[in-house]
Amino acid sequence: MEAGFDNSLYIHKQTEHIRQRIAQWGGKLYLEFGGKLFDDYHAARVLPGFDPNGKIRLLYEMREQAEIIFTVSAGDIEKTKMRADLGISYDMEVLRLIDDITHMGIRVNSVVITQYTGQAAADGFAKKLTMRGVKNYIHRPIKGYPTDIAYICSDEGYGANPYIETSRPLVVVTAPGPGSGKLATCLSQVYHEIRQGRVAGYAKFETFPIWNLPLKHPVNLAYEAATADLADVNMIDPFHLEAYGVTTVNYNRDVEAFPIVRNILSRITGDESVYKSPTDMGVNMAGYAIVDDETVRAAASQEIIRRYYKALCDHKQGKGSQDAVDKIKRIMQELSLTTADRAVVAPALAKSESSGVAAAAIQLPDGPIVTGKASNLMSACSSCVLNAIKAIAGIDDSLTLISPIILEPILKLKIDILGSRSSVLKVDDVLAALSITAATNTLTARAMAALPKLRDCEMHSTCMLHSGDEGTLRKMGLRLTSEPEYPSKDLFF
Repeated sequence: MEAGFDNSLYIHKQTEHIRQRIAQWGGKLYLEFGGKLFDDYHAARVLPGFDPNGKIRLLYEMREQAEIIFTVSAGDIEKTKMRADLGISYDMEVLRLIDDITHMGIRVNSVVITQYTGQAAADGFAKKLTMRGVKNYIHRPIKGYPTDIAYICSDEGYGANPYIETSRPLVVVTAPGPGSGKLATCLSQVYHEIRQGRVAGYAKFETFPIWNLPLKHPVNLAYEAATADLADVNMIDPFHLEAYGVTTVNYNRDVEAFPIVRNILSRITGDESVYKSPTDMGVNMAGYAIVDDETVRAAASQEIIRRYYKALCDHKQGKGSQDAVDKIKRIMQELSLTTADRAVVAPALAKSESSGVAAAAIQLPDGPIVTGKASNLMSACSSCVLNAIKAIAGIDDSLTLISPIILEPILKLKIDILGSRSSVLKVDDVLAALSITAATNTLTARAMAALPKLRDCEMHSTCMLHSGDEGTLRKMGLRLTSEPEYPSKDLFF
């Protein structure tokens, strides 16, 4: 797909805006970072040209002025809340992010465990951080939060939280996921700074919804689809409209929380006109970097369909609600979208119907669609991937890349020795066999060289995939959707 977003322009404008906010607050800004620091593939999918690691690269450019505080809820640690796209818990995600950020030369200040009420798992995580030399702090719930402003903005409220020593003009407060206490940590720090006679302020870095796009723009509707399980709703910012007569877009949680945040900030700083709207609080220049609106609209529409399939599969597995499915379906109806608008769906279903087995389809970078079906040796997705790289490498479809003589012993090893329940080779098994044969087979080596070209290609499966196949395909960068159908009648999936 053509680029519709100028990432360099975005980074330039966003950095410039952050520097202006630092100056606005007298040289000290606590910036709440929403979304993902790394691997923001949702943004990359709906804004073709967006660098999924653009946020961390922005911070890298500002590394001499910036330091990072992580927050994580004690309740999420106790419940072992998982980051769905990576399959790791929030506390482990914090450790992963600290490693990655530190290796880039960006300063990590500390970790704040929020909403602590004596959770044993949180104690264990704090001990682990201490043993590894990571500063960490505990924030307990504040009585009357968030409505008792007088108590919150007192020594018994924010004042009871430990003050985190910082030395840089920009302090980024981020988290492994929503509901981790980023806002409260920012405001607590601003309270302490001002109590100690220093000027400091707060702002919010959030990519979606994009405030200067129309409310029903597909990019903003794609954000609603992505957060369907949270029941987020985009809406016109009524405070901005009243203050400036300008229509901007925000979402319900920020709009609902704004009067409280404004009152807390006003009480802490003594400035009643500090912000007039939730849009004012935001630092978001993404809308100014869209250079091809038609391309962006098309990409966002495809993302909405992908989200619909994900919601269907989550509901089928008991992990999601019918409400989320219905919400995304309504969004699709608003844009006159159907599943038929996803090009890989019909060929996959047709292949399955004609063969009588599970099938998959991949759309190649130049547009053609190839399919694959399940066999006695390999899964439909494994077959489809092999057919796709043969097509990209210009290898005749009738030629066999990997001989059954090689594949059969691998399958026998998995079943007879390793006790695998799977009766076919998954994608990672087939790719491992492919890489071994590539050492002595020039044809296979050509096919291997084509694998990176599958990144960002669309793929559809006629049944839900086991986590192994799904994880491998996502690591390859394929944009996968599946029909909400189990691959077999087995209960264990």
